[in-house]
Amino acid sequence: MLVVLLFMFFAAQPSHAQQPATAAAPIPNTGPVHENIAYGAPGGPTLLLDIFEPAAEAGSRPRPAVILIHGGGWTSFDKSTMRALAQFLARAGFVAVPIDYRLFHDDANRWPAQLDDVQRAVRWLRASSAKYNVDPHRIGAYGHSAGGQLALMLGMLETRDNSDRALAKYSSKVEAVVDASGPTDLTTHQSDEDDMKFLAAFLGADYASHPDVWREASPVFHAAKSNAPILIIHGTRDEMVPIAQAEELNDALTKAGGNVKFLRLDSDHMFHEPLAHRQLALETQAFFERYLAPAP
Repeated sequence: MLVVLLFMFFAAQPSHAQQPATAAAPIPNTGPVHENIAYGAPGGPTLLLDIFEPAAEAGSRPRPAVILIHGGGWTSFDKSTMRALAQFLARAGFVAVPIDYRLFHDDANRWPAQLDDVQRAVRWLRASSAKYNVDPHRIGAYGHSAGGQLALMLGMLETRDNSDRALAKYSSKVEAVVDASGPTDLTTHQSDEDDMKFLAAFLGADYASHPDVWREASPVFHAAKSNAPILIIHGTRDEMVPIAQAEELNDALTKAGGNVKFLRLDSDHMFHEPLAHRQLALETQAFFERYLAPAP
């Protein structure tokens, strides 16, 4: 029931959380906020992102950036759910970039549309780095829930669809990843009929006939020493994505010789408790500061 629970949980959230941000509100101790910037239109609605800049410093060199990827079971929510974390990271000196990506619904936008979109966002940011004073060699990715799965892919894989000539020379692989509550192994749902039905529709292939498609969409099967440094944060009481998913990824990365840190929090899927929420934010900041810091 993991995937079905995710869909039901996010679909039941208050509707205001699913509405895109409109006018930029002033944010103390940060720089400009640029909202609803188009970064692509792959055969459908225009894809949008926001850019939260840190406070300007005279003579400052290019700054590290973090792509922020929302959850929602690949079917719901948008970049506005990442606004608070974007503000937090901007105050810490990062260019924070919440993004939208194509959502799966009514058999439209099947996988790997979501992967193509988040990879395109990274390449777009690299191509636009001079305009926003971003260091193109210091870009990280944070994702929650389904967004965690996508963020992991950004730290593990190179560009899947490189047909856009304007972005062809830019890599989509990031330098550091934070995975919060992300599903990592989609092949573990064979005992649940509802999960199997959803995933077969989402992935465009049933497991019995095409297990390779399911493995390809599962970060655990891409664990390698060459992956970007990865911080896994997971709640021990997560009923949406069991912590066993995080443990499996940690074991695979450790065995492969990858750079991984695993943080277990006494919390649920959304890290609702104030202490857990604060620890999530501070650990995320510290991890990105470690791996995206400029060279001395």
